[in-house]
Amino acid sequence: MVAPPVAPDQPVADTPPPARRRRDVRGTLPRIALAAAGGALVFLSFPPRSAWWLAPIGFAVLGVLLHGRRMRAGFGLGLVWGLGFLTPLLRWTGEFVGLIAWLPLALTCAVLVAVGTALMARVSTLPGAPVWMALLWVADEWLRSVFPFGGFPWGKIAFGQPEGWYLPLASVGGAPLVGFAVALTGFGLAWLGRGWRRAAPLVVLPLAAGLAVTPFVGVAPDQGTAVVAAIQGNVPRAGLDFNAQRRAVLDNHVARTLQLAEDVRAGRERQPDVVVWPENSSDIDPFRNPDAAALIDRAAREVKAPIAVGAVLVDRSDGLPRNTVVLWDPERGPVDSYTKRQLQPFGETMPYRSFFRLFTEAVDRAGTFQPGSDPEGFTVGRVRMAVDTCYEVAFDGVVRESVTAGGGANIIAVPTNNATFGFTEMTYQQLAMSRVRAVEHGRAVVVSATSGVSAIVAPDGSVTRRTGLFEPGALVAELPLRGEATLATRLGAWPEWVMTALGLVAVAFGLAVQRRGSRPAPGAGTGEEETDGGPAGAA
Repeated sequence: MVAPPVAPDQPVADTPPPARRRRDVRGTLPRIALAAAGGALVFLSFPPRSAWWLAPIGFAVLGVLLHGRRMRAGFGLGLVWGLGFLTPLLRWTGEFVGLIAWLPLALTCAVLVAVGTALMARVSTLPGAPVWMALLWVADEWLRSVFPFGGFPWGKIAFGQPEGWYLPLASVGGAPLVGFAVALTGFGLAWLGRGWRRAAPLVVLPLAAGLAVTPFVGVAPDQGTAVVAAIQGNVPRAGLDFNAQRRAVLDNHVARTLQLAEDVRAGRERQPDVVVWPENSSDIDPFRNPDAAALIDRAAREVKAPIAVGAVLVDRSDGLPRNTVVLWDPERGPVDSYTKRQLQPFGETMPYRSFFRLFTEAVDRAGTFQPGSDPEGFTVGRVRMAVDTCYEVAFDGVVRESVTAGGGANIIAVPTNNATFGFTEMTYQQLAMSRVRAVEHGRAVVVSATSGVSAIVAPDGSVTRRTGLFEPGALVAELPLRGEATLATRLGAWPEWVMTALGLVAVAFGLAVQRRGSRPAPGAGTGEEETDGGPAGAA
């Protein structure tokens, strides 16, 4: 039977019949619940848990939900999936200024995830859809790393894989390649029901590639070795009010360093070549307070090694604070410094402070720190130390700049202060980032935290020594000094840019196919349309 022609000014009714509407409603709630569960699986793959294999399953759930959906549905399902993933992952942000930080941040990040999943829905029916969808996940992570307020890349999938088989891929293409591999495995799993012969290679190849790269992850000390110590002095008690006890924090780090010096003299520990104190180990500016300078000077002389001291300095030119690491020599005092370049919004800085004050006065707890500009770290004998302070370790480009600056670093230091976030999972998530950076750049990493977790990370990402939370400690280890650049270090952001561009090309192709398929068939409106497959039949 031929469909009757439709007058140009008469709209086509696209309202589904009542029975179909009821079926859609009954199907919507299970899809929403499944999306939330899929996102929660990805959250559960992150440290302190080691269930890295849950992440591909979470992506498989997302792939099943997105297949053949319109972009609007892809956005909605992705929003729920993103909330299931990021809301629990970012719970630690609420320790600082409460729900006003945690829930809006989680929602903002989930909306950005939903932008990516809307595009994934568009390419989900193209040939090779899992590949294009995984590429779009990389594009989405890139978007979140630059927007808003300078980006917030905390939920990168690679940061949940320090124990997984995918981790060695970081040495080839950095964190973006690890995220692509995890997403591709998951989307490939989602395709198994549509033809296992095509989907199975997409599931197996990323895992096989990670295992194949493993023997090539460099750990040899091509520039010798050095003994490095990380000091964890601890804070008087957990919580925001520890900043009011700045002198006690400094005293704790001095005392633990003096104890290390005694252990060295007694032969219980090796003599360190350099000592790393945490971020904020001296919130008292030693250039303005002679008593603080005298304490640090004593600690350096007793331990007989330069100390990288995390200090808050007030610049004389503008009277504003800088989050700075000062290299304090036992003979010459302060000889070099590194100022944190990537500051934490809503913590060290407060964008649009007057606007956000309309909602809560808690924004005034945020600081007025000014960023540094020089990525070069410290040189102590054979040690060329890149410094990435706390939040900076989450940013691919910031870490790479610090590693390659000044002729190249052969070790990475991550001084950090996690005391504000108490016993939340934040410190474990950040340690995972340091482990990914170790493999990505082929460098040993020294994590020194005020209250924990401090750790020594080998170039293959393994943790050789670590402390607990809220306890003083000193970690001393002989570490390999490596000057050889990994492929990821040499390529920099190129793998991410290429993968992002390919994903967007796939979206453009998918939109073109959709537009071509929506054009009226030849003879439309003349009584010659087919009822099976043409626009009229589809309606």
